[in-house]
Amino acid sequence: MDTNKAEGVAKEAVGKVENAVGGLLGDTQTQISGKARELTGSAQQLYADAATALRDAAVRSPITTVAVAALTGFVVGALWRGGPDRD
Repeated sequence: MDTNKAEGVAKEAVGKVENAVGGLLGDTQTQISGKARELTGSAQQLYADAATALRDAAVRSPITTVAVAALTGFVVGALWRGGPDRD
């Protein structure tokens, strides 16, 4: 398991515990903090999964990856420049 994924799992677990403790104590601030930590952990796991999928796709099909990167660079460059109607 990659480091980002492991950290995300840990944050999510700590957030769930913190949320539960806040609920038991009636502490809304602790519940909110726990829910925020839980969501941050979930987002970090999704990022790690997406990065892994992208890395795997690049290994399976390097030519396609280079083509997509070139096209992305072209589009970003065109947008940065101001589009096709700019003088």
